[in-house]
Amino acid sequence: MTQSARYDAFVAKRVSIDMTRGKPAPDQLDLSQALIDEAGTAGYRSRDGIDCRNYGHLLGLPEARELGGVLLGLPASQVVVAGNSSLELMHDAMAFAMLFGVPDGEPWRKLDDVAFLCSVPGYDRHFAICEALGIRMIAVPMREDGPDMDFVAAQAASDAAIKGIWCTPLYSNPTGTIYSDAVINRLASMPTAAPDFRVFCDDAYRFHHLTERRHASADVVAACVAAGHPERALVFASLSKATFAGGGIAFLAASPRNIDWWQRHLSVRTIGPDKLNQLRHVRFIRDQANLARLMDRHRALLRPKFEAVLTTFDALLGGVPDVWWTRPAGGYFISLYTPKGLARRTVALAQLAGIVLTPAGAAFPYRVDPEDSHLRIAPSFPTLAEIELAAEGIALALLRAIETRE
Repeated sequence: MTQSARYDAFVAKRVSIDMTRGKPAPDQLDLSQALIDEAGTAGYRSRDGIDCRNYGHLLGLPEARELGGVLLGLPASQVVVAGNSSLELMHDAMAFAMLFGVPDGEPWRKLDDVAFLCSVPGYDRHFAICEALGIRMIAVPMREDGPDMDFVAAQAASDAAIKGIWCTPLYSNPTGTIYSDAVINRLASMPTAAPDFRVFCDDAYRFHHLTERRHASADVVAACVAAGHPERALVFASLSKATFAGGGIAFLAASPRNIDWWQRHLSVRTIGPDKLNQLRHVRFIRDQANLARLMDRHRALLRPKFEAVLTTFDALLGGVPDVWWTRPAGGYFISLYTPKGLARRTVALAQLAGIVLTPAGAAFPYRVDPEDSHLRIAPSFPTLAEIELAAEGIALALLRAIETRE
C-alpha cells in the first residue's frame, strides 16, 4: 500500500482528536480529587489562626509561602503564592515593568524600543505577552543545553533596549531541553547594556519528570546573587499540572528587593489571593516527598502516551530524510521536525484526518517559523488509545506531505 493509500485509509476512520494544548487528562486531575472531597475537613483557619475566608496576606498564606520555599529552594520571604496561573504572574510582572519599571530601571513604556530575547522553539504564551505589550521579540536558537549563549550574550551586551530573556530551564516547552549549569551561570553573570535586564524563568515543568530520574537545573536565583546581579532573576512556577490546572497555586520567587517591588504594585491590583485554596493545597501536598509521590503517579499515566508517540514515529518515520523528533525526559511536549517547508502542510493534512494540532509556527515569535519545519506534539490530554491513533495519523500526514510536495 502506498503512503497516500495509507493516509486515505486513515482519513476514512473519521477520528476526532484534539492535541492543541498540553492539558492534564481527566485521570490526572482525579489524582487530586481529595482537594474537593476533603475541602470541608481542611477548614478555613491556618496554622497561625488566620481566617482564610477574609481579606489580607497579599503575598500569600505564610505556610503556603513556606511550602513554596521548600519546593523552589528559597526562603519563604522570597516566595509569593497566588492563584492557579503562573502565566498570570508573568504577565503582571511584565506589565508592572512596562508601567513602573523594575528596580534599577525606569518604566519601559517611556522608552522608544523595548525588546526581549526569546528561545525558539519556545512557549507561545510568552510570545503573546510580548506581542500584547508591544515588546519586540528577538529569536534565539535553542541548543541541546539551552539557548545559544554566544548569541544571547552578544545581543544583551550591545543593545540597551533588550530588557530580558524568556527561559524554561527544565524540560523546556516544547523541546524538553534541560539547561546546563554553564548556561544558567552565564545568564546570571553576562554583562548587559540594560542595567535592569531580567531573566524571566518559567519553571513550569520543575516537578514533571517522565523518567525515574528527577532531573534538576541550577538555581538561577543563587547564580545571579553569586554573580553580583541579585535582582536579575524572576522565577515562576505552579502546581497547576500537579493538582488542578484550573485550581492550583502559583509561585513567584525572587530577591527581597524584587519581592518588595512586586508587593508595592500588587497592592493596587488586589487585596489578597484565594487563601482557602492555598490552605487546601498546603494540607494536601504537605511536603516535597509527598509531591514527588504524586508526580510519580502522574508519570505513570503520562509516560505510556509519550512512549506510544515515540514508538510510532520510530516505526513510520525512522530513517526518513530531514525528519526527526525529541525524546524528552520530562515536561508535556515532543517536538517533531519536518523537512523545510512542510510543517504547515502536515498540520493541514492531520486536520483532514481528524487530528487537530497546535498551529505550525506557534512556537516562534509572531507565529513565524522561518523554516516551516517545527511541530509541537502534546500527548497528555487524549486517552492512550487516542494517542496511538493520533501518532499514526500525524506520521501518515507528514509522509503524505513529503510524497506530494512540489
